[in-house]
Amino acid sequence: MGRHRVALTVVLAFLCAVACAPAAVAGRSAPATPGAAGIGDPLFPRLGNGGYDVLHYDLRLRYETSAPSQALDGTVRIVARATQALSRFDLDFEGSALGDVYVNGRPAAWTRDGEELVVTPPRPLRRGQVFATRVRHFTATPTAVRPGQASVAFFSSPDGSATAPQPDLAHQLFPSNDHPRDKARFTFTLDVPQGTTAVANGVYAGRDARAGRWVWHYRQRRPMATELTQIAVGRFTITQRTGPEGVAVRDVTPTRLTAGLLPKLAVVTEQLAWLRERVGDYPFDVYGTLVVDAPLGFALETQTLSIFDTSWFTDRRGVWEGGMTHELTHQWFGDSVSPYSWSDVWLNEGHATWYEGLYTEEKGLLADVTANFTPGGFATVDAVMRWAYGLGDAFRSLWGPVARPTGPAVEDLFSPQVYYGGALVLYALRQEIGAEAFAALERRWVQRFRGRSVSTLDFIALASEVAGRDLAPFLRAWLYGTKTPPMPGHPDWAVTPAAAAAGAAA
Repeated sequence: MGRHRVALTVVLAFLCAVACAPAAVAGRSAPATPGAAGIGDPLFPRLGNGGYDVLHYDLRLRYETSAPSQALDGTVRIVARATQALSRFDLDFEGSALGDVYVNGRPAAWTRDGEELVVTPPRPLRRGQVFATRVRHFTATPTAVRPGQASVAFFSSPDGSATAPQPDLAHQLFPSNDHPRDKARFTFTLDVPQGTTAVANGVYAGRDARAGRWVWHYRQRRPMATELTQIAVGRFTITQRTGPEGVAVRDVTPTRLTAGLLPKLAVVTEQLAWLRERVGDYPFDVYGTLVVDAPLGFALETQTLSIFDTSWFTDRRGVWEGGMTHELTHQWFGDSVSPYSWSDVWLNEGHATWYEGLYTEEKGLLADVTANFTPGGFATVDAVMRWAYGLGDAFRSLWGPVARPTGPAVEDLFSPQVYYGGALVLYALRQEIGAEAFAALERRWVQRFRGRSVSTLDFIALASEVAGRDLAPFLRAWLYGTKTPPMPGHPDWAVTPAAAAAGAAA
């Protein structure tokens, strides 16, 4: 969004016009209308909201008790810019309760409509106006993780609580514009019982002692999507490390498990240097790993503090090193450069799978990562890509084309198609334009779009720019076609018919 600037002479002329001819001015002004109750994502029609662009979230949470029961009372102040004249607007919110709502310091009317909090400000908002909405006394309580659960917004463990809200659950915890298209900066104020550790995305900004409690402060200075929010509170130990090129590294671990976890987590400094060499400078101020003792069954790239459960670190070495590389890669691909719509999620997962494969192949660990696909696993990225290519039509039949998932369910949105099918698109592109041009594209992608939300079409356009020729027909076939195209440089690679391969793919 461009900054809205108005010259003083224009302001004076406007005031004069209002005083002298109010009817005429009103006739020239756009009438205030309701903002849309959805940002326009085809897979999630009611997710996100229209009519405004969030600039900053100031999230203040008070945790009443220590682990594991941590009911909280929260207040959020949302600073946004109206992108149209607004008579009312929506926030995404599915929490159990809230107290009151203010807009620009004055009480605002509000209603609940499913997962929407519909706010009517005391006076309409002008297009371009920066305004502040304060929602007070919303409540939430962490839930236990069920084995096999695909996503959970706010959950408990024996040591405390944490968050894992991807793709669409952050609004279960706090009111927001809950879509990666509308990224914003965050500040966190976490009020907890004395002796309790609290961490959040971004840079540590101090801790106060107040009446037997600790108040922790964090700042996320780079734009962040709500689905990447991380807040962990409980009996955790924070361990500081120094990463390459001055990047601060912190590990957050259950205190009782810290000694066994720290030697394994130390590899992240090497991985930071490895990725920096290939795609450019790390895009944030700090990075780290949060480990929780809960049966999540997945890891998640919550911005600047990726979350893993303990099961990752009891498996084969390649599994956890590969997983750590994967989530770290997302800090560039998915966090710094975010999807414009959820159908663009292959840009996150395809890239993370690609660099995970390259790293573990180089370390001789790729067979560990791929052992679930075939006995003994695959030793090279080429072998993994040939396997994925053979299943290409089955992937498309089961889950849709790479950039057009069949639905918003987590198992469809985060299917093998967006991971391995997405990596296969990158492999095919590298085969088509050459390793040097592909490397240049990767660097330019994360540099040009840093802090932004962009689409598959943006990727096609930049790839064409870097290659010096129109790659739209080539990439559209790979990304949107119902059949897997021929692989450049590998005329011997064959696709197994979808019906025959469907069982193996699923």
